[in-house]
Amino acid sequence: MASPSLANPAPFDPDARMPAVEWMKRNLFKNAFQSVLTIIVSFAIMSLAWLLFRWGVLDAVFVTNDPQVCREAAGACWAVIGVKHRPMLFGLYPYEEHWRLVLMIVVYLATVVISLWPRFWNLRILVPLWIASVTAITVLMFGGVFGLRYVPSNDWGGLPLTIILFTGTVLIGMPVAVLLALGRRSPLPFARGISVIFIECLRGVPLITILFVAVNVFPLFLPQGMEVNKLLRITVGIAIFFACYQAEVIRGGLQAVPRGQYEAAASINLSYWQTTRRIILPQAMRIALPSITNHIVAAMKNTSFVIIIGLFDILTATSAVMQDPLWRRYYIEAYLFIAFIYLFFGYALSRYARQVEKWINIGRI
Repeated sequence: MASPSLANPAPFDPDARMPAVEWMKRNLFKNAFQSVLTIIVSFAIMSLAWLLFRWGVLDAVFVTNDPQVCREAAGACWAVIGVKHRPMLFGLYPYEEHWRLVLMIVVYLATVVISLWPRFWNLRILVPLWIASVTAITVLMFGGVFGLRYVPSNDWGGLPLTIILFTGTVLIGMPVAVLLALGRRSPLPFARGISVIFIECLRGVPLITILFVAVNVFPLFLPQGMEVNKLLRITVGIAIFFACYQAEVIRGGLQAVPRGQYEAAASINLSYWQTTRRIILPQAMRIALPSITNHIVAAMKNTSFVIIIGLFDILTATSAVMQDPLWRRYYIEAYLFIAFIYLFFGYALSRYARQVEKWINIGRI
């Protein structure tokens, strides 16, 4: 007779945490070969970590305005960030107006933090909040009112431009993605055909091509004398490209919803849109949330493609700044600083998505 433990094995729990010592025995020191390999790799990692620590901390220069001091040092020159951080973060924007960009970032981050807090998940709060925030950001960026100097969008750059492009991409692209996903699964042949053509045609070309069309080709179809802001055009272009990829992710979530959910909705006489909005779409978005988050993080990094149409996002602005012959040799430190900014925002988005998964899984069996 089988033992009780074999007859009724404990269910596998992917979230269960194994004690550290037990984990090391199973994965690092399971046999002699694995133990030797673990020791060798650990020694190599610690040696590399010590070299990086010496270069980045012990022998590094943190504060100086003299590049000669950095040349004489054996380690990193983090002082380049202190000297060049304003053009790196703010691009071509007028130097004396940088305080407006700092205020704009504060307003934006405050709005985002409030919007992501479940307590404020109410359209009566979020809609006025975002209207006020967008208005304030527009006034700060453009100026021309309240005694502020007018700054055209061609002079925007750095982190504020990256933020604007990323936010516009997500706010415009997500609703379009949902509509495309629903259209591709629609029983109506016309809606399904239009969605398939739209997704396949735009998803099948590089983002650079879409930006080129938005900047150079689209104006040719406008009536003479009519002009659409270049920044708006490229934001819409990136948003549509983002929406086509996101639509397929959402469609996968829609396909994963059990058929019984549709039948249950039909049994209580819900309409198509009531079923979609109240039952199907929330479940599909929950299922697809990890992949949705992945594409949102990718959208933030895709903003660097605007270099091809002459706009200086934070990465392009850094590349331009580091052409200074006095500080050019310290480009590694500058790019590590920019990489940290991307990592901060990307990691924050990932952690928030994990938290949302926990919130929506509460009460589920």
